[in-house]
Amino acid sequence: MEEFFINSDGIRLHAKLDRPDKMKKGPLCILIHGFTGHMEEEHIIAAQKAMNEAGVSVLRAEMYGHGKSDGEFKNHTLYKWVTNALAVVEYAKELDFVTGLYLCGHSQGGLLTMLIGGMCADDFRAIVPLSPAWMIPGDARKGTVLGNSFDPEHIPERLASESWEISGDYIRTAQSIHVEDAISRYKGKVLVIHGDEDTIVPFDYAEKAAELYKNSGLVKIHGGDHCFTGHLEELADSIRDFFQKEIR
Repeated sequence: MEEFFINSDGIRLHAKLDRPDKMKKGPLCILIHGFTGHMEEEHIIAAQKAMNEAGVSVLRAEMYGHGKSDGEFKNHTLYKWVTNALAVVEYAKELDFVTGLYLCGHSQGGLLTMLIGGMCADDFRAIVPLSPAWMIPGDARKGTVLGNSFDPEHIPERLASESWEISGDYIRTAQSIHVEDAISRYKGKVLVIHGDEDTIVPFDYAEKAAELYKNSGLVKIHGGDHCFTGHLEELADSIRDFFQKEIR
């Protein structure tokens, strides 16, 4: 494992690179956490290890205001995350051992995976959104972020729950994003993995995403919540099986 920072317009993004043993050249997957998350969460580690076991290197990166990366959580926005992710993609494309690139993210990182997939469609052999929170922009236009309500016509300077606080800029940028546009631009393979007991992102969003993508598969984790608690082995199996078929 290598640990380092990636520069994103002066912001240091904490990153770790895990490569399969004895692999000189091969595919790499960028792996991104979700809202309030970080790279050491159990479901992120489960995904990373499954990819390594399938023969895929994994570049985990923490976005603005999360983990050990620069910035305060309350000041992060989806625009900043997009800029961060583009910097990570550029870094990965310059690694001399990489023969093919993939992108995977959980929750808000799953939303980011869908956005970057559309923006950089030619760069990825496949994308793997995990519990993708792609309802965030649409909900923000209606006046809610992750269950917290506000007047969408008069955006507050801050919005807070018991465990987090975001600025009005998070809401403003979210309202301007239309995920369906990114979906329509990505024609490569897509694997959506989602728990059917997710109370944060309802499972029907996974079903809708799988329907909209041209070349998609959907894995339903029966009984799985948003972070696949108690179902990490099923999550890992799904990821491992997908990548083993991909790199044959």
